Amino acid sequence: MALRFITAEEAASYINHDDNVAFSGFTPAGAPKAVPTALAERAKKEHEAGRPFKIGMFTGASTGDSLDGELARANAVKFRTPYQSNKDMKNLINSGQTEYFDMHLSQVAQELRYRFMGDVDVAIIEAADVNDKGEVVLTSSVGISPTAARLAKKVIIELNANHPAAIKGIHDIYELQDPPIRRAVPVYTVKDLCGTPVLQIDPAKIIGVVETNRPDEVGGFSPVDEVTAKIGDNVAKFLASQIAKGIIPREFLPIQSGVGNIANAVLGSLGANPEIPPFMMYTEVIQDAVIELMKQGNLTFVSGCSLTVSPSVLNEIYADLAFFKPKMVLRPQEISNNPEVVRRLGLITINTALEADIYGNINSTHVLGTTMMNGIGGSGDFTRNSFLSIFTCPSVAKKGAISAIVPMVSHFDHSEHSVKVLITEQGIADLRGKSPSQRAQTIIENCVHPDYKQLLWDFVKLGNKRMHTNLMLSEAFKMHTEFIASGDMRNTKWA
Repeated sequence: MALRFITAEEAASYINHDDNVAFSGFTPAGAPKAVPTALAERAKKEHEAGRPFKIGMFTGASTGDSLDGELARANAVKFRTPYQSNKDMKNLINSGQTEYFDMHLSQVAQELRYRFMGDVDVAIIEAADVNDKGEVVLTSSVGISPTAARLAKKVIIELNANHPAAIKGIHDIYELQDPPIRRAVPVYTVKDLCGTPVLQIDPAKIIGVVETNRPDEVGGFSPVDEVTAKIGDNVAKFLASQIAKGIIPREFLPIQSGVGNIANAVLGSLGANPEIPPFMMYTEVIQDAVIELMKQGNLTFVSGCSLTVSPSVLNEIYADLAFFKPKMVLRPQEISNNPEVVRRLGLITINTALEADIYGNINSTHVLGTTMMNGIGGSGDFTRNSFLSIFTCPSVAKKGAISAIVPMVSHFDHSEHSVKVLITEQGIADLRGKSPSQRAQTIIENCVHPDYKQLLWDFVKLGNKRMHTNLMLSEAFKMHTEFIASGDMRNTKWA
């Protein structure tokens, strides 16, 4: 069956109001760009004509501005899931104009297969290559593409010349079986492959191929500063101590790391620490720091879901695929984030907290408990199932007006039962084997900024010593309400 080449505008015409549309991509890497932009323009014209036009959105994670941004600004999204990071989409969600439900990233594809969220009417998949047999070479990510393409009634391929067809072989495409016949995921080491290098799509469902050459819209991260460098050094110092004690094997364990400037700083510190041997990573997002470690010889192999690297680094990878391709693999997110595999491989997981409390609970998603920041992403997939789970954050924000460590988190994403270590630029709190009162003492003494230590000690003293968790509920959120009232948590006065 011969492929049919169409324009982005024609492709957009096949998508109807109220359709559920699934997109390739995981972060801006591998996300379609031309068709969503045309779809946003169509939505604007429909709205101007007085007709409704909104779609439901399923993605792998966040996407680029040509997808999330354009559709948000066109007010063309009825609901969205999962993780997002676009300012305009975030505004729609927090104003209630777009419904948003957060999900662990490992669960998105399987819950689509379970039909928990309705049908997939259209899938838009970015490709580096495609043939008449429906064999698709994906670009810089995998995300939910295998499940989205199989479930969709119609598929649109966005063929992007910015990604070379020679990338074929970097992907490992594998889709889980559904209960009650699910088999074990056959990944026993970081390097194991269990699928195929191409995504097979029924050619009869491919209604058109749109040609483009638009680059991934990956932005830069903030450079490492004094605070993030200290956090990174503290993580490396702690892990080196665990090797010395024989808790972590001397050959080390695979690392999972979140995305962002703190994650970049942590990875840089791991590479620079002579007590940390060369290691492998089993993670979601492969970012610039990972590629630098690979070039230095400090990282021997990485398994991920996306190449979320700056344009210059992506060009460097594509220019030397002979070096990079044997050292990396891109998988679907239900494999890269799979709890079974995470626990089997014994990952050391390092993720960023928005807020932590003195008992070790973590808020990853909601500012002051109400406003969605980005979403939980894959942190839950990794944290609960890791060999050793670490959360990092600066001790303060807003020039000290906010303490990242509070009496009780304003929103729960990860409970004290899953969080083993908390690290800030102030120090390290090892929470393993500690009671609530011991955790509170360890966190306040080691991780809290000096401006807030006495304030948090005074909170602890309010409680009844006979309580298992020494917590006065009437005062638990007073630091949050004080910030809302005066703009500075340091003004908090306990009852």
